[in-house]
Amino acid sequence: MSDVPSLETELDRARELSVSELADAIESIGFECTRCGACCKGHAGENGAEPHTATVFPDEVRRIQDAAVEAETDSGPDADDAAYDWRDVARPMPYGLPDGDGSSEGETFEWALQTDACGDCTFYEEAEDENGASVGACTVHEDRPLICQTYPFSVALDNTVQPMGEAVDEAGIVRAHECEGLGRDISREDAEALAATLKERAIRELEEAIAVSEQYEPVDRESGTVVVHDSEGAKRIDGTDF
Repeated sequence: MSDVPSLETELDRARELSVSELADAIESIGFECTRCGACCKGHAGENGAEPHTATVFPDEVRRIQDAAVEAETDSGPDADDAAYDWRDVARPMPYGLPDGDGSSEGETFEWALQTDACGDCTFYEEAEDENGASVGACTVHEDRPLICQTYPFSVALDNTVQPMGEAVDEAGIVRAHECEGLGRDISREDAEALAATLKERAIRELEEAIAVSEQYEPVDRESGTVVVHDSEGAKRIDGTDF
């Protein structure tokens, strides 16, 4: 477990981040989403295909559940048929689990967005733009987690979540991860909006890490059971408390 005093020090740093300076860094790197969908899909790893892995916090899971149900209800005649289980939205973070997929016993920390059989985010779909070209789309775009809202950027603070893959560019404390939209012009207004969300994400990640450390207690579990420790305590894979 991480040391809480060191986490609190990093949280103070995150709270003092300048949105203007973060926006300067984002502007200098440049970014425009091309809707290629690469950040929502599984990818090739050292051991073959690896599923999409994006951190999602408990309240974000519940918000996505509500958004997904609303989307299903809007597109269908019967609201009673629209239901999203916790497991439809999130899976145990694979790191630390022997098989990495939540099917074997063990304990892990936090949740990842659920994936489909291809390893893509379960909320990712292909759509056509006005020119008939295929583009990526998120079915819960307005309610997507902070890590999705701020990709391909992260901040270089200890114990903040870093997207998969090494940083390919950086400016000051801002890191940029692999994305075909990097290097494109971005307006000052969009850079500042993205910077504000990036700061919010850094603060939230450290607050969550502190809460996980404070909430953590070993759990007596049956053989074959996975325990997920998040900021609300220990949970089963269906999101219920131990």
